[in-house]
Amino acid sequence: MTVKTLRIPTADGPAGAFAAFPDGGGRHPGVLMYADAFGDRPVLRELAGELAGHGYYVLVPEYLFRNGRAPLVALPEYIGEDERPGLLAELMPLIEAHSAERTRRDADAWLAFLADQPEVAAGPVGVTGYCFGGLLAVRTAAARPERVAALAASHAPVAADGPGTLAKITARAHFGHAASDLTPEALAELNRDLEAAGFDHTSEIYPGTVHGFTMRDTAAFDPAGLRRHWDRLIPLLDGALGGG
Repeated sequence: MTVKTLRIPTADGPAGAFAAFPDGGGRHPGVLMYADAFGDRPVLRELAGELAGHGYYVLVPEYLFRNGRAPLVALPEYIGEDERPGLLAELMPLIEAHSAERTRRDADAWLAFLADQPEVAAGPVGVTGYCFGGLLAVRTAAARPERVAALAASHAPVAADGPGTLAKITARAHFGHAASDLTPEALAELNRDLEAAGFDHTSEIYPGTVHGFTMRDTAAFDPAGLRRHWDRLIPLLDGALGGG
């Protein structure tokens, strides 16, 4: 496994990032992975490495680069229930300032970078994200449907921008929701909007999970939820991108 630390040019200056991809040469389908609000840290390296091990070139940008290099706040090795509120209080103003327009502008830089890499196969890419990063994945798929063939989001506010954004998506998609984030009634409402949008998708609540269930370094982590996430994500990417 190769992991590279990167600087990517954007319209608003250079952004930090890292990429993970298989050793041994060759070209691999590209996947853009958006972190949760806590950003780049060892657990994100684990997730990207796991996905790269299935044959993908995985790019993880520091999407809050306008505020400095990651980490933007002092993160403990383990984010417990006591630590989480204070960390989010520091990060939320930065998250709220990261508008849909910024996301679209930055997505052009991330996608252009992927297209230029000799290790990345020609053709469409996948996007996936966690928490707020899942919303960024949705925005990217909606902004560049000609480039994005697969979309996944975990414990994410996927409909935060409204049905109009969902209607622009053409990718095959999977949305895995935390049980603490959506009631069955809210899931039914979301699924009606997804059906109206007309793209191929699955959308489900992962039983017994709370927000952040994929993140091994937090109190929210749920091993069964993470396994379910991989069981949904890998076939989605393999089917839409031709296999890793």
